Amino acid sequence: MTTGDGAVRGGPGPSPGGDGAPGGGQEPPVDEAGHLTGEREPQVDEARPPGPTTRVRIREFSGGAVRDRRDDLATEEPLEIRLAAGGERRTVAVTMRTPGHDFELAAGFLYGEGVVPTGGSAEGSAGEPGGIASISYCTDADVAPEARRNTVTVRLRGARLPALPSLERHFTTSSACGVCGAAGLDALHSRHPAPVTEPGPLLSPRTLYGLPDALRRAQGVFGKTGGLHAAGLFTPDGALVALREDVGRHNAVDKLVGRALLDGRLPLTGHVLMVSGRTSYEILQKALAAGLPVVCAVSAPSSLAVDLAREFGITLVGFLRGERFNVYSRPDRVRAPAPGC
Repeated sequence: MTTGDGAVRGGPGPSPGGDGAPGGGQEPPVDEAGHLTGEREPQVDEARPPGPTTRVRIREFSGGAVRDRRDDLATEEPLEIRLAAGGERRTVAVTMRTPGHDFELAAGFLYGEGVVPTGGSAEGSAGEPGGIASISYCTDADVAPEARRNTVTVRLRGARLPALPSLERHFTTSSACGVCGAAGLDALHSRHPAPVTEPGPLLSPRTLYGLPDALRRAQGVFGKTGGLHAAGLFTPDGALVALREDVGRHNAVDKLVGRALLDGRLPLTGHVLMVSGRTSYEILQKALAAGLPVVCAVSAPSSLAVDLAREFGITLVGFLRGERFNVYSRPDRVRAPAPGC
């Protein structure tokens, strides 16, 4: 009986002397797609489970200085949760997560949704019907090894699956085992076959430095509650076009895009999206659909957000605070500061 996911271990963290967001040593130059030049990319062991961090190459702007270096991101990958009982098996949810403790995540999710009863743990063999009998990763031989760790099957006691009305909002149409970040990018390519290839808009570091304060000043509800995220649409010279607030970052972006849709202003080429908090795959996906070429945030992006930005030519800016920021993709849209500035 499987009751835990001890096989899932986080990958190695930053090496001693490594450079997270605040600092780090000088690294070889990167090209405009964010890849190192003059150096081979490390070979990836596809059978190795994804860890909680992913190392990438970035361009850092700080005051008047610019340097290329490495950075560590929180890994973001999809997890497909399946239920099985008797001869039935059904996908009930796909959730984005940081890899690790996946069996606990699946069990906790199902308990929170009322699918698994309070006494339905995997301990013992005589649990009540509907309790967890086992949890396992996908083992299909025709699925890529790295994708197997992104699908969890929770087998319940009993001859059939229970009614699942509380999970309707999580249902997916996928019937294939082996969801992974690459599959998500492939699906986006079918909807958005052409990347954002336009060179502009060209932004100055000084304009980017001013976006967080402009976003904060326009947050009326946040000033009263201190508990809302914001998404702002800006022109390349830093003028605020529209701002929306919500308890969820994704909802705030949806509100901005929805307003543009209702006003007949899509796609939003030539504009900049600025969000509070971090940037995830979902936010980049929404920006891509709206035609936004630049996405900025005050905090870090996830690994899958960077993958999407690089794949589709979106300029992604993170850690935009004070007079510093990191550029994770398409740094050609950020003008180098003049000498002495």
